Amino acid sequence: MPPLSRMPNPVLHPLLFVFQLLQWLLDKILSPNPPDPRVPLGRPKIAVIGAGITGVTSAAHCVGHGFDVVIFEAGSKDNVGGIWSKVNNTSSLQIHSLMYRFHPSVRWEGGYPDRQQIISQVRQLWERYGLDTRTKFDIKVNRVYQDDRGRWIINSPSNGRFDGIISAIGTCGDPKVPEMPGMDRFKGEVHHSSKLTGKKAAGKTMIVIGGGASAVEALEFASAEGAEKMYILARSDKWIIPRNPVWDMLLALNIFGQETSFSWIPEMLLRKLFYRDLEDLAPTNRGIFTDTPMVNSDVMDKLRSGKAEWVRCDIEKFTEDGVLVNKRAKGVAPGGPGQKVVIKGDLVVMATGYKRPQLSFLPDSCFEEPYVSPNWYLQTFPPSHPSISCINCTYKNAIGTVGNWHIGIYTRFLLMFLVDPLTRPSSFWMKRWIDMTRLLKFSSPVGAFDFFTYLELVWWFVFCVWFNPFRWKWALFVFFGLGFMLPRDVVEVEDQIRNGLGINGDETDGRDLGFGF
Repeated sequence: MPPLSRMPNPVLHPLLFVFQLLQWLLDKILSPNPPDPRVPLGRPKIAVIGAGITGVTSAAHCVGHGFDVVIFEAGSKDNVGGIWSKVNNTSSLQIHSLMYRFHPSVRWEGGYPDRQQIISQVRQLWERYGLDTRTKFDIKVNRVYQDDRGRWIINSPSNGRFDGIISAIGTCGDPKVPEMPGMDRFKGEVHHSSKLTGKKAAGKTMIVIGGGASAVEALEFASAEGAEKMYILARSDKWIIPRNPVWDMLLALNIFGQETSFSWIPEMLLRKLFYRDLEDLAPTNRGIFTDTPMVNSDVMDKLRSGKAEWVRCDIEKFTEDGVLVNKRAKGVAPGGPGQKVVIKGDLVVMATGYKRPQLSFLPDSCFEEPYVSPNWYLQTFPPSHPSISCINCTYKNAIGTVGNWHIGIYTRFLLMFLVDPLTRPSSFWMKRWIDMTRLLKFSSPVGAFDFFTYLELVWWFVFCVWFNPFRWKWALFVFFGLGFMLPRDVVEVEDQIRNGLGINGDETDGRDLGFGF
């Protein structure tokens, strides 16, 4: 909890005071105790690939519950924090921090923390749980394979042997900057949206190529630097939702995780209450539950004031003083007929996103058709290997948040599978769950796992615990991180019973053999 001198006045700021008090309570109740550095941690031992928010958070949960970990980070120490270590200093969280509680010990000072505060929280977590001594930097993982006893090896045996793998490589790798005709002729500056720190935009006209989160990042920079005018060149229409926790949470509560016969209601409310006079910008041929929306309220204010202009177009080429586009009317598909127009500007920002990191270092058995990511058990466990969990790096589109409670829940599912063979699903049952989810979402306009909502994710978790009675004793641990010792003691009794019945409980063949359903 922040020091008393920094606590908000409960009379002047009652909601903020309650929020910070709630964070203090969650930390005290749900944060696992950091390990004693003098006491060695036991097995199972987990390899965590990536030191971003997901990697640091999952590793903190592991060591907090007595499991040893090693984090493998391809970059240097400066990369701790993942994508947040690379974005601009003007970048901040677009969703409310209520939905960005990646660990119970996180304590935000306000609703929308900036990059510096987010990085600070991640690094405090990394140090508090002794992960600074358990992280190997400048090690790019090229291969993950098993030895003859089923233990996992990262690149080579010299890096150790592990019982489980958490892949936390994320979805944002190196900046993606496509080559476009005439870029070398443009007399102004061209930068990727993540490389704007230190650049000057005051009084300039800024052209943003692309939409989504990268465009939001560019708009934040433009506002902070005092750009005179902004043009957003978007190839296709994209839903924009308010930077408002009520709106965001309500949309995430669609338990079906897809377009339904009632989807017109939130879409109509967004058009009438949020877009209002800018309703022409709202998509007409794409539902809101098919793609990750753009979260930003400021862009609407900029468009209404004339400080920004949204241009639906195809990029033709760069010119000396701007970008030649094919400006299309609403409803005309990309590549369709339009009007050739030169958008003039002093600075072009490529809001073209990032290259997606690949999971190709995992065994080929993880990618057997038709069960290829994201079509995995709970979207993160490949059916052939329940000892691998790929957290926050398999999803495509969603309404929810990347950095929230689910990181701990996924991590504890993995720990449960490693410790308790009767909870560990067989490949057969993992595939049946995937088939069931596909069947439930057969009417979705996109793939069953190509889009989901946060409440749908919670439903997956609850169903998979409820369906197997041997997981019931783990429910408090899986969902809240509480009561690890009781279910583990029960597992020891179950092992004795299974051994007495002649059912082998030995794990010498690895922890991929599932006995549960």
